[in-house]
Amino acid sequence: METLGEIIRIEREKRGLLLRHVGASVDIDQALISKFERGERLPTKDQVIRLAKFYNIEENDLTATWLAGKILIELQHEKMALRAMKMVEKKIKSFEK
Repeated sequence: METLGEIIRIEREKRGLLLRHVGASVDIDQALISKFERGERLPTKDQVIRLAKFYNIEENDLTATWLAGKILIELQHEKMALRAMKMVEKKIKSFEK
């Protein structure tokens, strides 16, 4: 599974764009975008949406990748992470009914 940073770096490189061009187009500092691409920082949800629109990436897909990254950061060292995630999955499914 590619990280959000990998996705936006690949998209930028495919288009031959510099960080400063992307930053100016989406109103995000180029240094921040660089940190997103390297996985040193996660963007806000609003920034994810702006990047998805700019790169013409399905917004829901990029947002889901962003959320997965946030969850992974929080739970990566927890022994009970998988068990907790299964509990959360059941709870979320109950919301959908």
